[in-house]
Amino acid sequence: MQDVETLHREAMELVDQAILARQRGDTIVTLELTRSAFSQERAAADLVANLFDFEPTRSVLHRSAAMLAVECSQLREAERLIGRALSGNPPDDIANELRDLLLEEIYPRRQALNH
Repeated sequence: MQDVETLHREAMELVDQAILARQRGDTIVTLELTRSAFSQERAAADLVANLFDFEPTRSVLHRSAAMLAVECSQLREAERLIGRALSGNPPDDIANELRDLLLEEIYPRRQALNH
């Protein structure tokens, strides 16, 4: 699982850099770093997608990747990641956070795009 840990760590480092870029007001760099973080975190989630006994790590990685997908306006990808996370056995609190992300972030943004 070293690859998963490495990918996740790199993603979180990119998130930290994106936060600093946002604080500087550099929106272009913020988006680039966030997209890179999303790519890394999605890759980590992909590696554990079929390891249903690897909870809560499996669902935490999917939740994190889904949140980054939302930040990158990749709403359909966020939905896929959430569906995949919920198809396993996530702990109740993480499952609730995943559902909240759908209901409070993704669906309202999709509605806004359709109007």
